[in-house]
Amino acid sequence: MEMSKSFSGTQNLLEQTEKSLEGIKFWTWSELLVALKQCQDLLLVAKSSRILDECLDSLIGRLSSSCETSPCPSASSTDSSEFRLSCDTGSTERMKSSLFRVTWWFEDLGAFDINLIEMLVKMMVSKNFDHGIISRFLFYYQKSRFASVSSDEKVKIVETFVEMLYSLDLSTLSYKSLFETLRVALTLNINKGCRNKLESMIGSLLDQATLDNLLVPSPAERTYLYDVNLVLRFLKYFLGKGAFYLPLSRLKKVANLIDLYIAEVSPDPSLKLSKFLALIRALPDSARDSYDRVYHAVDLYLEVHSGLSEEDKVKVCCGINYEKLSSEAVNHIAQNTKIPPKSAAQALISQQCKLQSLLEDTNQPKPIMETTCSFAERECARKKNECHEQIVLYARKLNLSDEKEKLKAHLQGMQWRVLELEKVCKKMQTQMTKMMKSRLPNNTTPKSLPRLCS
Repeated sequence: MEMSKSFSGTQNLLEQTEKSLEGIKFWTWSELLVALKQCQDLLLVAKSSRILDECLDSLIGRLSSSCETSPCPSASSTDSSEFRLSCDTGSTERMKSSLFRVTWWFEDLGAFDINLIEMLVKMMVSKNFDHGIISRFLFYYQKSRFASVSSDEKVKIVETFVEMLYSLDLSTLSYKSLFETLRVALTLNINKGCRNKLESMIGSLLDQATLDNLLVPSPAERTYLYDVNLVLRFLKYFLGKGAFYLPLSRLKKVANLIDLYIAEVSPDPSLKLSKFLALIRALPDSARDSYDRVYHAVDLYLEVHSGLSEEDKVKVCCGINYEKLSSEAVNHIAQNTKIPPKSAAQALISQQCKLQSLLEDTNQPKPIMETTCSFAERECARKKNECHEQIVLYARKLNLSDEKEKLKAHLQGMQWRVLELEKVCKKMQTQMTKMMKSRLPNNTTPKSLPRLCS
């Protein structure tokens, strides 16, 4: 406007503007809000301006200050005045409203345009403003604005909103609010990059989720009930660089959650075998202490998908780690007509090997009994080896054409023999203990004896 330094006096608009900007720090809270509302239009023609920057900087300074230096309340926020009054009077109610202490300004800024909010948040982040408070304000802003805007404006708000959340510390975000945002985003046509960022934030916090959070209905064009692909993407983002970099406690929480989810989706007749197995195998074996829940989900899946071929049924069962099944689950497998004979045999053989391994681990004789118990040790070991050889021999000679009932009966008989072997070992141990006591002098307590069997 050609009113630069060459002009003097009251006509120098540049000098008047600079003096006005220097006085922003003395403006009341209400005056600052009015100035920001008037500056919103500047964003339509320029990404930034000095006036707007100064106003935002002053606003952030007010928000960062303590309640003793809080700005004067705006006319539109009676709650703000009540809070600041409690600060001035030193009322004990101040302690009860600690949450309100950091949220009193949410309503005042909730009416601003999304472009101005984006500029405000970027400046807050650059000034190390508390990320937890920023994220809480953004979730509040999204809810309050959605009630009165069009679909196109909702898309813009969500996309800008997700970008702002993505710049914050992940640990400060509320996973519940992220899931709520996702459900809103699924109804809108947001861009793929924005959706990927939202899903990555949710996936990274998957150990905090609940089953209800994961039960997202499938897209309209899909036939299956729940969006399994979405959960698989969550798992991908959760594992990130690999399970090795995650604490085992977090892995087990997610495994427990996914097992519940698998049980929920397994009755879906439209769920493909590949997706069902992908859910089971997405997490490493170390994440599960037991595969009982997985087995029951497999059982339910086979019941609903009774038309699967024998080969596909075996593939489904391959998702189970038989070594991590309880004896009750193994017994159920032995009597389950939906389980293929080959898979039932593998489960029972695995159970036998686990029992035998336990026997071997507990058979650690000590030197004091080396001579006296050598015969007992050899006899016990011979019987165990004989049983092991029969199990392996039977596994090699498995013929799927044999009658399934005979297969079960024979394998259950082998399991019973191992149990009987344990009893024999315990009996031998008792006898050897009595023999040692009889050879020791009176009132002498024998040293600890080796345990041949548990």
